[in-house]
Amino acid sequence: MPVLHVIDRETNTERRIPLAKPRFLIGKIATADLVLDKISISREHCEIVAANGGYFIRDLESRNGTYVEGQRISKDTPLRAGQRIDLGPVHIVFLGDAPAQQAAAPLEPTKKSAEALRSAGVPKPTQGNRRLVPTELKKRIHERLLIDLDLRHVDLSQHTDEELRLRTETVTRNIVATLAVDIPVWLPAEQLVKEVCDEAIGLGPLEDLLADPTIDEIMVNNWDRIYVERKGKIELTDKCFTDNNQVIHIIRRIIAPLGRRIDESSPMVDARLKDGSRVNAIIAPLALTGPCLTVRKFAADPYTDADLIGFGTLTQQIVDFVRIAVKFRSNMIISGGTGTGKTTLLNVVSAFIPHDERIVTIEDAAELKLKQEHVVSLEAKPPNIEGKNAVPIRELVRNSLRMRPDRIIVGECRGGEALDMLQAMNTGHDGSLTTIHANSERDTLSRVETMVLMAGMDLPSRAIREQVASAIDFIIQISRMTDGTRKVVGISEVTGMEGETITMQPIYKFEQKGFGPGGKVLGSIVPTGAIPKFIHDLRARGISVDITLFQDKTTPPPPPRQPHSTQR
Repeated sequence: MPVLHVIDRETNTERRIPLAKPRFLIGKIATADLVLDKISISREHCEIVAANGGYFIRDLESRNGTYVEGQRISKDTPLRAGQRIDLGPVHIVFLGDAPAQQAAAPLEPTKKSAEALRSAGVPKPTQGNRRLVPTELKKRIHERLLIDLDLRHVDLSQHTDEELRLRTETVTRNIVATLAVDIPVWLPAEQLVKEVCDEAIGLGPLEDLLADPTIDEIMVNNWDRIYVERKGKIELTDKCFTDNNQVIHIIRRIIAPLGRRIDESSPMVDARLKDGSRVNAIIAPLALTGPCLTVRKFAADPYTDADLIGFGTLTQQIVDFVRIAVKFRSNMIISGGTGTGKTTLLNVVSAFIPHDERIVTIEDAAELKLKQEHVVSLEAKPPNIEGKNAVPIRELVRNSLRMRPDRIIVGECRGGEALDMLQAMNTGHDGSLTTIHANSERDTLSRVETMVLMAGMDLPSRAIREQVASAIDFIIQISRMTDGTRKVVGISEVTGMEGETITMQPIYKFEQKGFGPGGKVLGSIVPTGAIPKFIHDLRARGISVDITLFQDKTTPPPPPRQPHSTQR
């Protein structure tokens, strides 16, 4: 008879239940065969059905879904022995056929029960590939750790992160050794030490995810729901926090060094990690299902143009053109949707600025990593606990004009600072750069106009558009494709005004040529044949420019024309 191994992470209890019926209902309703009285569980959540000599699981249109091996199911899904079913905070391992008398015995995390399970061939309690650590055991270790470390009498400023980690691990190992009799045999001591240290001085279960170079973004939806983006695809991980209080504790640990706060009166915050990764957090009363934490990771070594060429984001032709445009002080906007890689591309483009120029960068949360020596980095300041003394990006842009910058780089224009940015571009600060959320080059112009109006200036639309047409030279559009890859899909030159409309001409456009294996997007960005105005100006000044940058090198030249035969 098949057996369900049920692990409740809220109560830290485990039990095994035999599948004694051909249709086994799981849900909150009292008549269910397995009653799970949890907020995230629907009244009739799912059912396990015996058919054709096997078993499959069916979701009953539950609100929060049924997950098998981390994937949400939408149709009948066959079950194999050892597979994990996730229902909110409850994990169920489908054990397949097992002796009925063993199935009826309760599970206890002791040496005796672990040996009995091992001899019976029952797998160790796991959550994916990570074994579950008993919550009460970790709490006992944390309490002892606070006493043994005696942090109140330690000057943490005199210790590096590595020294503090080493000291914490040493003390934790000693505590674990004294509690050996209470530690389940299926739980390795080193794993327990690592998890306790990660929670005590690190970011808990996020530490392993941050160290994984294949992960681009980490999304915590609740204490038991941690997703990651890997190669453009989102997937559920097997990591989890102890509870939502731990999530909030980790958020406060992140923002404390930055002088920021999060509580009911200020339930949203933007911040960054030491490595420059961007952090956004939101808690109750705005977040209804639990605290949410999003981490946009950045490579320890910033990406270069060669990296983006290798990823297929750019081509060498695009890099050569942008390098010339930046060198000769063209004003550029990089636009794209959320998560398309605008900041990464801005970093790469900024690297083309000559090293003898003074650069001022302005950001909400400092992310840019410029390699030039003469860089002044400014960061906006949120309001204090009284809601006062905030310093928004717009004030920093205005102040930067008095700092004698050669270039101004605004990490992202979101509001009225767009007006000040346009004025800077139009008053001797050519070669400035910024990013904007927009889905196309034309949408970018509309967004800029809208943001200028947000500055509170009562300006006619034509005056705003003339400012935009005069200030912006090029718009670089970047998108995330359906296969998860990020590509520059267009570069357009702003050419002026015709009546009430800002005119543009595309210089490069992405041409899609279908899909390859696995849904991979096929295509490349190619020149349109148009040559930007500033290229003609450079050539008129005697500066040599490779005109083949604006010729399609992927299309073979047409064969030479044959002379017409003369018919007699």
